Amino acid sequence: MLDEIYNKSLDNEITKEEALELVRSANQFELFDTADKLRQEIVGDKVTYVVNKAIDITDHCMIGCKFCSFRNHENYQMSDEEISDSIVQAKSVGATEICLFGGITKDMTIDYYCNLIKNIKDEHDICLHALSPAEVYQTAKNSNITTKEALTQLKDAGMDTMTGASAEILVDSIRKQICPNKLTTAQWSQVVKEAHELGIPTTSTIMYGSIETWEDRIEHMFILKEIQEETHGFTEFVPMTFLGENNELGKISNGATGIEDLKIHAISRIIFGNVIPNIQVSWVKLGLRMTQVALTCGANDIGGTMIEDKISTAAGGGYGGYLPVEKIKQLVTDIGRIPQERTTKYDLL
Repeated sequence: MLDEIYNKSLDNEITKEEALELVRSANQFELFDTADKLRQEIVGDKVTYVVNKAIDITDHCMIGCKFCSFRNHENYQMSDEEISDSIVQAKSVGATEICLFGGITKDMTIDYYCNLIKNIKDEHDICLHALSPAEVYQTAKNSNITTKEALTQLKDAGMDTMTGASAEILVDSIRKQICPNKLTTAQWSQVVKEAHELGIPTTSTIMYGSIETWEDRIEHMFILKEIQEETHGFTEFVPMTFLGENNELGKISNGATGIEDLKIHAISRIIFGNVIPNIQVSWVKLGLRMTQVALTCGANDIGGTMIEDKISTAAGGGYGGYLPVEKIKQLVTDIGRIPQERTTKYDLL
């Protein structure tokens, strides 16, 4: 069966029903092996990474997601000068990417973000991987403009790429329970498609392990696959396991199991095949040892050095806020693979 699945993945013919049957009934080790063979066929033995820093502008937020541990955790908002100083520090250790996002407030209009982005790009030669569909949606709403107009202005200001965050689970019945004040599945998809149409690449993500089912996870991935087949704008897929410390949702969910963590990386490789060739492991959420295992279950990217990821650490991601390049190289070579630095858009350096 898995030989047939291998060929179907390469030919982009996997169905939702087949994917669900695989995660429920297939021998898990054969599943992992199939995903790893697909990874080797599609992208080879290089494990890519980017030297980057996360800058979370503020932890003030009006959305109130039930899985969030970051909201008002430290009760801060960075000034433009503090953001600039943080970028200088990141560039001093070789960063090529700044991930810029944070909480959402009514004060964050298109003028606020455009001025901030222009100031950053005027002062620093660095890729700005900024905001999320939720931030773009609310910014457009705050500014009485369309999301496409907001994206156009953000791109003109200097935003290079957009994050695929705020996807969580792209099933509205689940979103109503875990993030009822956040944009809907259709609205998230619209913002992403508009970004791609304007030449703004984005990542794609999933937050799994809260209250959703495997059916929901598979549905989510097929929505992403359909978007990618239409726009070709996703640079990678990033599974992010739910962390339940210090948040409301953690009181009713124990999170995903380790086997589920590995299965979601494997099944995403099988579902996406050549359509989204880069599957990233979030080492901040999984830890370094599980990251190594996930890299043998279909994944080919280890993400970034992620200097100072406040969001994950607030929710119990206790694996540190910075992974130096030398440590990344060691983690990769220890499993017999080849470390390769990349840009945000997956150009090899």
